[in-house]
Amino acid sequence: MSENSNRSQSSVDLGRLLEESGAVLHGHFLLTSGRHSDVYFEKFRVLTQPRVLSALCGEIAAHFAPSGMQFVAGPTTGGIIIAFEVARQMGVDAVYVEDEANAKVLRRGQVIPAGARVLVVDDVLTTGLSVRETIGAVVASGGIVAGVGVLIDRAAETMNFGSELFASYKVDAESWAADEVPEWLAAIPVEKPGTRKS
Repeated sequence: MSENSNRSQSSVDLGRLLEESGAVLHGHFLLTSGRHSDVYFEKFRVLTQPRVLSALCGEIAAHFAPSGMQFVAGPTTGGIIIAFEVARQMGVDAVYVEDEANAKVLRRGQVIPAGARVLVVDDVLTTGLSVRETIGAVVASGGIVAGVGVLIDRAAETMNFGSELFASYKVDAESWAADEVPEWLAAIPVEKPGTRKS
């Protein structure tokens, strides 16, 4: 793993914090994307430990503090906790994107004023699907997505969401297609963690 070179200076060793929290798992994992990896990030190990979550969210909040954000938006389920904590540290309101009729929308009377600057946040960036769905809901509600912040970026390639992307922690975690799994990894029983349904 390598630390994100563009994150702000912090007195907290985020890599060590993640390892100690049990969020970094080693083995043979089938990711929701269908690819195989020897490293998996169990986000709920982070989301259940306020000290760890607060440190990671603090990196996002500090980075975007000068950007004039008016709202922080996150998707269900874990993104709600992240949006709340980042918004709390930035002193703005949070909104939550939920499922409704196979679409991602704002529910429960939540409103984003037209033209409001919104920071979209999520937990682990791998394929970018959850971030794109959240962006779609924000734009459909009239908001302007002025930045994207994630706790952990493990994407194989740089992604373009139409605004600045910042990760509290960037890792180099290789993954392989099902027909490209190396022998040493294939020898380890495969696990399928995660919650997103295909």
